[in-house]
Amino acid sequence: MSASDEIQVVQRAQAGDRDAFAALHDRYRQAIYTYIFYRVDDQAAADDLTAEVFVRMVEKIEKYRPQGKPFIAWLYTIARNLLTDYYRRRGRDSETLPLEKLSVASDHNPGEAAEHNLAAECLGRAIRQLTEDQRLVIIGKFIEGRSNAEVARILEKTEGSVKSLQHRALAALKRLIEREGCYES
Repeated sequence: MSASDEIQVVQRAQAGDRDAFAALHDRYRQAIYTYIFYRVDDQAAADDLTAEVFVRMVEKIEKYRPQGKPFIAWLYTIARNLLTDYYRRRGRDSETLPLEKLSVASDHNPGEAAEHNLAAECLGRAIRQLTEDQRLVIIGKFIEGRSNAEVARILEKTEGSVKSLQHRALAALKRLIEREGCYES
C-alpha cells in the first residue's frame, strides 16, 4: 500500500468506513503482534495487547494526523504505551522474550534442542538490554524482513541513520551475548 493509498484508507476509516478499519487491521496486525510478542512473556498476552491496539485505533482514529509519518508508526506508539501500562500493572521493570517461540524442539537430538533453548534464552536476555530503537531495527529488519527504507519511515529516521543504528545494534548485541557467556568459542 503506497503512502497516498494509506492516507485514503485512514481517511475512510476516520469517516467510519468498516472496510477501511478491516483493511488497516489486516495490513498491520502481524507487524504489531510481532512487535508486542518480542516484549511479553506469553502468546495470550501478545494476542490481548495486539487486540487492544486495534481497539484503541478505532477509538482514537479521528485524532490521527499523518504529518509525514506512516500509519504504522502511530500504531507502534499505541503499542509502546500499552506495553508500558502492561509492565507497570505487572510490577516488572524488565521485559521478557517468549523463549518457547524461539525454541526448536528436536525429536532427533535432545541435546541439540537443549543447546538451542539455552542460546535462545541468551539472545532474549541480550535483546532486552538494547535500546527501543535498536530493538525496533533488529525486529524490523531480521524478524519482519523490512527494508531499510521501511524501517526508516517507521522510526522517522533517514536510511543512513537506520544503517548506522543497525550496525550499532548488532555490535551491542554481540557484546551483550559475549557478556552473557552463552556461547562457547
